[in-house]
Amino acid sequence: MTTVGILGGGQLARMLALSGAPLGLRFLVMDTVADACAGQFAPLLVGDYRDEQALAEFASRVDVVTFDFENVPSESAEWLAERVPVFPNPHALAVAQDRWVEKNLFRELEIPVGDFAAVATRDELEAEVARIGGACILKTRRLGYDGKGQFRIKSAAEIDAAWAALGTQAESVGLIVEAFVPFQRELSVVAVRARDGEFRAWPMTENWHVDGVLSASLASASLAPELAEAAQAHARRLAAALDYVGVFALELFLCDGQWLANEMAPRVHNSGHWTLEGAETSQFENHLRAVLGLPLGSTRAIGQSCMLNWIGELPDRDAVLALPGGHWHDYGKSPRAGRKVGHATLRAGTAGELAVALEDLGAAINRAAQVAPAVTALHSS
Repeated sequence: MTTVGILGGGQLARMLALSGAPLGLRFLVMDTVADACAGQFAPLLVGDYRDEQALAEFASRVDVVTFDFENVPSESAEWLAERVPVFPNPHALAVAQDRWVEKNLFRELEIPVGDFAAVATRDELEAEVARIGGACILKTRRLGYDGKGQFRIKSAAEIDAAWAALGTQAESVGLIVEAFVPFQRELSVVAVRARDGEFRAWPMTENWHVDGVLSASLASASLAPELAEAAQAHARRLAAALDYVGVFALELFLCDGQWLANEMAPRVHNSGHWTLEGAETSQFENHLRAVLGLPLGSTRAIGQSCMLNWIGELPDRDAVLALPGGHWHDYGKSPRAGRKVGHATLRAGTAGELAVALEDLGAAINRAAQVAPAVTALHSS
């Protein structure tokens, strides 16, 4: 029986293990903490990702390695790749870990991207803000996610505050300043590439964030066919350039009818959670199929779906389960402000039916504001 090793033991590893069980797979999860939620469903090896002794034990017990999140040290992935197959490859992981390197790759591949520059000092930040003009966002090049490691600079008067917030990280993780993009919509391509280069993508997903954290995702997004085709072509080109194997997400801004790339996530992605119930094959199953060299499954959507993230604490489970198309996911985490503790997916046959279900759920659990953007999008589709 094949054993899949997963570096990182969060909810993504948990859902990978649950999705791999029907395929007859076994799993070993490695995480730095003993209470990682994936450990509730798969054996858990606790160790530092840079500890070669722990990595050696991990490698000896698995047939293939993949990732739960992109902040696993790429050097550790390279060390493992000398001993066991690792997908996606360590180079793809390293590129996605550094915003500046990633955005330069977008430019090389002619994937449109907003203006940006690396900065190492306060004076460089001031000069780049003046060059870019208008509002900017100062970000750490590494280790930022879910809105962390960011400071929005609305005018030059806020440069000192931005540097005070993030400047101490200039040497350790690097900094990048990006032009603020006044986008109309934010969407993602969730796609999978097999070992033999076969590429498939799920229908595009429209996303809404609150405080930098994904709040809701709607699929299939209402979008002109030529725009969807262009977005998927960007994702296909990126995956080929990286010789990528597995599922990834390309996050995009739609600005005045044109795409601007935001970032790539080299793993199964929050905006693809709807595929568990809303697609013929989920992102989790297809990721496992890809890394194991199995045939890819269909990415066809089944009806219309909306995923709602639960941040900090879980709402009423029964209100979700009472809906005909309601599906509940509890990650087994203790409540904590800003923490992703679960999600729900609502699925319906038509956009109108899904809008009604979302409105009913929003009223039942006092989350009308959370469902409102998706409801508006569904009514206008």
